[in-house]
Amino acid sequence: MESDHGWERDLEVLVFLYWLAHASSYRVVSQTFDIPKTSVHDIVQRVSKAVLGILRKVICFPTGDDLEAVGAGFAQLSGSPAFSRAVGAVDGCHIRMKPPANNSHCYYNRKLFHSIQLQAITDHRGKFLDIFVGYPGSVHDARVLRNSFVYLGSLYPPPGKCIFGDGGYPCLSAPICLITPYREPVQNPVQARFNSKHSCARNIIERAFGMMKTRWRSIFFKALEISPAFVPEVVACCAVLHNLALLNGDIVEAEDEEDHDDDPPEPHNPQARVGDHVRDNLAAAVSAPNICVAALHEHDYL
Repeated sequence: MESDHGWERDLEVLVFLYWLAHASSYRVVSQTFDIPKTSVHDIVQRVSKAVLGILRKVICFPTGDDLEAVGAGFAQLSGSPAFSRAVGAVDGCHIRMKPPANNSHCYYNRKLFHSIQLQAITDHRGKFLDIFVGYPGSVHDARVLRNSFVYLGSLYPPPGKCIFGDGGYPCLSAPICLITPYREPVQNPVQARFNSKHSCARNIIERAFGMMKTRWRSIFFKALEISPAFVPEVVACCAVLHNLALLNGDIVEAEDEEDHDDDPPEPHNPQARVGDHVRDNLAAAVSAPNICVAALHEHDYL
């Protein structure tokens, strides 16, 4: 990091973290650290770009043994070994922002405030595996997914694995395998049991959003008073720092988890393959007995 004002790198990181933690104006931060307001602006811009420079190292998809560990984690979360095929959960959340000067109506979401969307995929611990941020708040979650790199490039999950999503997403087998719950009312106990296990596993992403929002309350619980073009960069920095905190054992309990409210499903996309058969197979595996009762083998049955 090159600088022309003489501040040490550690001080610049502290200024940036203080600004994130308080979401204060540059003027307030400059008074706190007794440095010029223009220097605060430059520091925030420079450190945020440095944080984004390590994004792909900190937010990345698991491979090999790590992938198997993620599957085992989702099986534990759900309470069913059938869910070891799951290697992620996907969802979106709204990030409040001040209305942009142009096309502000596009950012006005169904929850009646202006926002951009953060789509994320997490593992069983709440660690972000992928983020896609910047779409206006009025855009449907499923459409954000269809325009994301992970969907367009079929980047994740790998063959034979799946990720979980809520009822606002379509159930797919291709171009990515995305498994959603059965629509209510369910038709039988097998579907009800699957939905219950699915919810236990998928809720990890709600907790991940909640942890990040709790850590950076000032950023996420009020409209960001920064340039709309800078909002996605700030949100991405918070996601990187969230992962770094988890990796270093700094875990916070989510005080306010995402207010979960499924979007109504969008019409089916003809270019995608429906994953109902995959979901049915998983549901059958969830309900299949996995314990052999010895007494059943002690007699002959006609």
